[in-house]
Amino acid sequence: MSINRFGHLLTMTTWGESHGPAIGAVVDGCPPGLQLNEKWIEQWIAKRRPGTSAQVSARREPDRVQILSGVFEGRTTGTPISLMIENVDARPADYEGLPPRLGHADQAYENKYGIRDPRGGGRASARETAARVAAGAVARLVIPEVTIEAGLVEMGGEADSSRWSAMIEAAKSAGDSLGGIVECVASGVPAGWGAPVYAKLDAELAAACMGINAVKGVEIGEGFAAGRRKGSENVEGMRVSGIDGGISTGNPIVLRVAFKPTSSFGIKGRHDPCVATRGAPVVEAMVALVLADHKLLHRGQCGGQ
Repeated sequence: MSINRFGHLLTMTTWGESHGPAIGAVVDGCPPGLQLNEKWIEQWIAKRRPGTSAQVSARREPDRVQILSGVFEGRTTGTPISLMIENVDARPADYEGLPPRLGHADQAYENKYGIRDPRGGGRASARETAARVAAGAVARLVIPEVTIEAGLVEMGGEADSSRWSAMIEAAKSAGDSLGGIVECVASGVPAGWGAPVYAKLDAELAAACMGINAVKGVEIGEGFAAGRRKGSENVEGMRVSGIDGGISTGNPIVLRVAFKPTSSFGIKGRHDPCVATRGAPVVEAMVALVLADHKLLHRGQCGGQ
C-alpha cells in the first residue's frame, strides 16, 4: 500500500504526476474562518517555480492555483480544501524510450508496482513539490505566530554565495550537477508543541524533510556537531536548542537539510543543475505543515489557542 497522506489532525494528500494534466493537494482538518485565496498560495509557489532563470530548470510553469473546495467567500469552511495546479509545459516526448535512470525512482517504482511512468519521473518528480508548497501555504494560516524562513547556505561544498553562479555555469557546461544544503529557521514557536515519545517534534520535522525529493540528510539544532563534542563543549548548544525531549522550548528551531546533486545529469530533458536552489520553499512548506499539525494536537490535548 502507498501512503499519500501526511499529518495527524491537519493532513495533506498530494496527487498527480509530472507530465499529467495537473497536480494538486487536498488539505483536511484546517480550522474554519481563515482568510484564504489563490493569491496567498501563489506567492509561496512562485519561490520554487521553474523557468525563472538560466540557473534552474527551463520548464515554464505559471503555477496558477485553483481552489476547488473548502473555501466560501474567501474563508475556509472547515471542510477539505482541494487545490489544483495545471501542468502547461509538459514534454513527455523527452522521456520516450529512456530506460530506468540511475539515481531516480524509476527502477524502484517498477520493482514495487510492476509499472512505471517514465515521463519525468511521474509521481516521483520534484514537480510534485509544488503541491506541497500550496498545502504549506494553507498551514501557515494556522500558525500566524510563527515565522519560517529557509535559504541555501551551501552549494557543492562552498558556503560563499558569490561563487555559486559560476559553479552552476561550470556544472551545466560539463553536463554535471551540484548538491546543496538548505537551512530553515522557525521563530515564534511557543513552548510545549510536540510529544515526548512517538510524535517528537524533531522526529516529525526530520521525517517531513527527509520525504522531500533528493533529500539525503537532516539535522536539527546542534545536529551532527553534537556527536563530535564533549558535554562541556555543547552547553551553549543545549541552551539554545529549539526542541528538548521532543517538545518545543520557545527558542527558534533550526534545521539543515542536505540535497543530493541532481541525478538527471548528462541526459536529455530539462533539469535543475542544483535542485537545492529551489528546495528552500519546499522545506518551509513541510516545516509549516508539521508545526500547524502540532499546534492543533497541542490544543486538542492541553487546550488554549
